[in-house]
Amino acid sequence: MRSIWKGHIRFLLVAIPVRIYNAIETSEKISFNQLHRDDYGPIGYDKRCKKCGQIVSGDQITKGYQYEPDRYAIVEPDDIAKIKIKTTKAVDIVGFVDRDEVPTTFFDAPYFAGPDGPVSEKPYALLREVMKQTGKIAVGKVVLRDREDLVAVFPHEDGLVLQKLHYPHELRKMQDVPELEGVKNLTPQKLNKNELKLAATLVQEMVTTLGEIDTEDNYHSALRKLIDAKIKGRKVVEFEEVEELPRLDIMSALKKSLQQSNRKPMVKAPATASKKKPQITLVKPKTAAKKRKAS
Repeated sequence: MRSIWKGHIRFLLVAIPVRIYNAIETSEKISFNQLHRDDYGPIGYDKRCKKCGQIVSGDQITKGYQYEPDRYAIVEPDDIAKIKIKTTKAVDIVGFVDRDEVPTTFFDAPYFAGPDGPVSEKPYALLREVMKQTGKIAVGKVVLRDREDLVAVFPHEDGLVLQKLHYPHELRKMQDVPELEGVKNLTPQKLNKNELKLAATLVQEMVTTLGEIDTEDNYHSALRKLIDAKIKGRKVVEFEEVEELPRLDIMSALKKSLQQSNRKPMVKAPATASKKKPQITLVKPKTAAKKRKAS
C-alpha cells in the first residue's frame, strides 16, 4: 500500500508522524468507455464553447463565477494563487468531541492514517487507545491540494482512520426534504401503539451483526461475469426480472413479516455455497413472449 501524504497529527505540543493511505480500492470499480457504435472508436471529449461553437484549447479557457444570467466574475489562476493557504504538513486537531456529535451526513472520503517510523509508534498507539477509552474522536483541519479540509480522526481496529468531513454550508437541510412536514407531526404519542409494538418486535427478531449479513455486491459480480463472457466470445443469455412488491397495509405487512422472521435476514451462505458464481441467463418477459405467439 502506497502512502499519498506524509505529515503529522498535531494537537497542542504533541506531534505524531503519520502517513495517509487511500482506504477505498478504486481498481475494483468497473468503468466503461463511450464508443462509436459503427466502428467502436473511442468518443473523445471536445471542449466546445456553447456560445460560438468553437473547440478551444486549454490555454483559451479561464474560470468564471456566474452571479447573474450570462454574467460572470472572471477569476484567473493568479487570483486563486493569492488565496492559497500555506501547507503545514500537519493535521491540526482543534478539539475532541463525542462520536455521535458528528452527523453521518458530514462524512466524506475515508483514509487510513498509519505511523511513520518507529518513533511514532508509541504516541500513535497512545492516541488510539485514549480515544477508544474516552469514546471521543478528534476534529481538525488539514490542507490537501490547496484546500483546507475539515477532518475527523478516530480509532478503527488497531489503527486510526482520517475521515474527510463536509463543511456545514455544503450540506442541505433535512427540513427541506419535500413532504416531510406530515411525518414530523407523527410523534410517538400519535402513532398506533399496536403497530409500534409489533414493529419493535419485528426489529428485535431481525437483530444480527454486520459480520452475519451478506455484504457482497451481487450486481458487481454479475457484471464482472457478463464482461468475462463477452471477452471469451460467449453469448449472454439472461437477466433477472424485477420482483413486484405486494401492497399491504402496515399492520398486515408487519404481521406477515413476523411470520417469516424465523431466519436471519441476508445471512451469508455457507463457505461451500458462497464459492458459486452468480449465473446470468436471459429470461424473456412473459408479456413479450405472449406478443410473439400472437403474431
